[in-house]
Amino acid sequence: MSTPQPITNVKAKLLGENGNAYYILGKVCQALRDAGYDKAFIDDYITQATSGDYDTLLQTTMAFVKVE
Repeated sequence: MSTPQPITNVKAKLLGENGNAYYILGKVCQALRDAGYDKAFIDDYITQATSGDYDTLLQTTMAFVKVE
């Protein structure tokens, strides 16, 4: 079984970093901004990522960006 591909080609370096939810949100939002995604797209990520627990945050993050 293969890993689903994220909806963007954006890479976010999270492995080996602080696993704090706010840190993850900040790193992913910055990576999306740096890649040129607009506020509405980033707000959609934030809404989905914060709609549940920590596992939801991680699953949503992996759906939006490639985690390194």
